[in-house]
Amino acid sequence: MPMPAFEEYEPAGDCVCRGCAQRRRALARARAIPLRDGGHPAARGARRALVLATAAGVVLGGGGGTALAQSAPAAGPVALDDPGSPQGGRTPLHGPKGKPGKPGSPGAPGRPGAVKRIDRTTIITRAKLWLDAQVPYSMSAYWSDGYRQDCSGYVSMAWNLGSNEWTGSLDKFATKITKDELLPGDMLLFHNPADPTNGSHVVLFGGWVDQTRTHYTAYEQTRPTTRKLATPYGYWANAAKYVPYRFNGVTGGIVPETPGAVPAPEPPAAGPTPGDAAKAFPGADKFAPGAVNDHVAQLGRMLIERGAYRFYPKGVADRTWSDHDRLATQAFQRAQGWTGADADGVPGAHTWRLLVDRQGRNIPPLVGGAPGPGGVRAYPGAAVFRPGQSHPAVEALGRQLVKKGFGKYYTSGPGARWGEADRRNVEAFQRAQGWRGAAANGYPGPETWRRLFA
Repeated sequence: MPMPAFEEYEPAGDCVCRGCAQRRRALARARAIPLRDGGHPAARGARRALVLATAAGVVLGGGGGTALAQSAPAAGPVALDDPGSPQGGRTPLHGPKGKPGKPGSPGAPGRPGAVKRIDRTTIITRAKLWLDAQVPYSMSAYWSDGYRQDCSGYVSMAWNLGSNEWTGSLDKFATKITKDELLPGDMLLFHNPADPTNGSHVVLFGGWVDQTRTHYTAYEQTRPTTRKLATPYGYWANAAKYVPYRFNGVTGGIVPETPGAVPAPEPPAAGPTPGDAAKAFPGADKFAPGAVNDHVAQLGRMLIERGAYRFYPKGVADRTWSDHDRLATQAFQRAQGWTGADADGVPGAHTWRLLVDRQGRNIPPLVGGAPGPGGVRAYPGAAVFRPGQSHPAVEALGRQLVKKGFGKYYTSGPGARWGEADRRNVEAFQRAQGWRGAAANGYPGPETWRRLFA
């Protein structure tokens, strides 16, 4: 019988199975610690295991190949908590034919100070391009836009850098921040100098999943393709080692909604909703003094949904541009943290996009829910109407329910503390509007509030 031939097994660099991923890590660690008698522990162990497996196959009357196949780890997808994503180093962008750019060209490796200005909305939009295309993971291949298809190439692409960076250089283009400062478009970076190609990883922060801030939406390039996933902070594994950074070229943009401020589900106000709105910004000339068009009415409806109801005396928006629209727009812009010319009350492309896509912060209510310029009490937010919460707006709501004839569940009159009687009275009012199911759950949203105080 011919003697079996033995060979060193070098796992494929792009193989996604767990066995190859584990072997790559073992070999990387072994190569970092040479032995006195020559060779590495992983290589010696692999040879010893192969000899034993082949010998066992011969003794049992089976083929050596069968025994080896049975002894190998089972193949399967890499676990979510283990990116298993080796990365390449710093490289230029690649052209259409896969060739690196020339030194000094737009595709040459970037300098830390040479960054293009970009807003957060654009960063997330760029990240979604690969997500929609389901770009396959690779540490050696380059996508059609010239960026390497690994985790650091993905962040380089989203930030529109002039080169493919890696986890050992991305921090040169960014500034370290705290967890509380994280906003969409920032990154969470783990660079492991001991095993930089296999043990490091970077993800884009897409926003908090809920008010507990224990999970966030991560955009990342990992096996098998680009993904967007709710992820424990800072990452599934090595959580404490993921450091938040902000790109030095960011100019602002998306500001996430305040956690817990999402209104209860209910039907929208009459007329077209923001979801039906045209995505394209119609132009600043549509919002000039004296302008009369459907875009003005559409803007007003979107602003009212975001907390601007108090700025409209009649409770509805019309087609004529007026100070009511300007003040409401300015309030929305200031809610995003903008000042000066960025909060002049005239909608631009960025303001329009946030309203149409229902992004950014809502207009905050006035203190105590007092009446606003339009004489209408401001909606205080859904968080006020939760069990055990006390707020002047709860009592104002109760009095308005009694005034409208929906106070039969009160036994001692409405108070400032939200209770079951309030919820049942609100539910009765909502059902009187013809609403059913989740739309009549007893928790007032902006439309319930508008109809009560209209």
